[in-house]
Amino acid sequence: MLLTQSTMPIIGWIATLLGYIMEFIFRGLSSVGIQNIGLCIIIFTFIVRTLMIPLTIKQQKMTKLNSVMQPELAKIQKKYRNRRDPASMEKQNKEMQAVYDKYGFSPTGGCLQTLVQFPIFLALYQVIRKIPAYIPAVKASYVTIVNEISKSPDYITKINKIVDGMKSSYAVSVPKGGTTNQVIDALGSFTASAWNQLEQAFPAAVDTIHNVSSEIIHMNDFAFGINVAQVPGFRLSIYLIIPVLAALFQYLAAKTMQQPDMDDSNPAAGMTKSMTTMMPLFSAYICIITPAGLGIYWVVSNIFQLIQQLVINKYLDKMDMDKFIEKNREIAEKKREKGKKTLMERLTETSQKAEAAKEEYSNKKTMTDIASMNLKKLHSNTGYEGTDGSQFEETDFEGLGEIGKKAYLVAKYEKEHNARGGKK
Repeated sequence: MLLTQSTMPIIGWIATLLGYIMEFIFRGLSSVGIQNIGLCIIIFTFIVRTLMIPLTIKQQKMTKLNSVMQPELAKIQKKYRNRRDPASMEKQNKEMQAVYDKYGFSPTGGCLQTLVQFPIFLALYQVIRKIPAYIPAVKASYVTIVNEISKSPDYITKINKIVDGMKSSYAVSVPKGGTTNQVIDALGSFTASAWNQLEQAFPAAVDTIHNVSSEIIHMNDFAFGINVAQVPGFRLSIYLIIPVLAALFQYLAAKTMQQPDMDDSNPAAGMTKSMTTMMPLFSAYICIITPAGLGIYWVVSNIFQLIQQLVINKYLDKMDMDKFIEKNREIAEKKREKGKKTLMERLTETSQKAEAAKEEYSNKKTMTDIASMNLKKLHSNTGYEGTDGSQFEETDFEGLGEIGKKAYLVAKYEKEHNARGGKK
């Protein structure tokens, strides 16, 4: 069940911020007589992707640096390929860290950019998926219809019947006693056919529904008869142009990106090759099963990425790698001075702690076994009665050893404690 604007921590906050951008674009276009959600999505995509350019450039720099030092890392990995003992793993980590230090590279540097972009993408999805929630002017049109049809006591039942007939995973039903926002969530996925059914279901409100829904349909109509609220689905139609273009530009964008050395010994090479093939297919699939508005975002985003990548590649080709490496070393050195540990140092430290814990557990287990054996010896060689009723005979206390002495004293205490009925 959707709750209009996303309330998810971080994702919801970013979505709200991006929603302000979308609303600003819509108001700007409306001021010149243009009310088109598809065009808003295109402009919105270019603005957001432009704001993310610094992150993309930094990520691409790290990718190029990684390709420069990859032969040295591959050589180390090949050296320790079949050696998985703790000592060898520690040596491998140290040698790899030496390479990272040489280039001033942080293994988590490229990951950080991806982690930052991921919540932004999820927030973008929320905004584009639920346009009425983030553009008050659009929501106002839906509110007009809701206020009119809610006069009917069974209006929620009628809406849900239309939703069920749409057979779309993106068409949501309204819960019993649903709020205005929840009704708008359902109406937000309506196509022209669904609006016609709504008119038939509410004859008393037919004029309001027809007039306002015509405005909504006009706002949702993009080009070539494509409605941003319509899900393309697995059928032959004009909507299939969206997944085809999404896959095409995703593939071209991936091919223009900085690629790691395609040596078979480089694990990243196989992964990159797989991603270059799988991501276009994934893009096409997403654009088939989601509303066309999201598909438009995906296509425009991939076109922008392709153009952006071509420009970045020219910039990286002219970049002085020696100066870049030196700058990275200086940054890494400053982090060390502040006491920040590298990834390899943290991995080595974690490995050492795990080995120490394992050894400590093994020692404790050995001491427990020894104590148990000595306790059995006490049960048979001392004059005290144990908790299991066995008799103890006199024994040489000094000859038991430290662990044996402690076990002897425990057994003696248990016997005397039980003899007093458990009282201290």
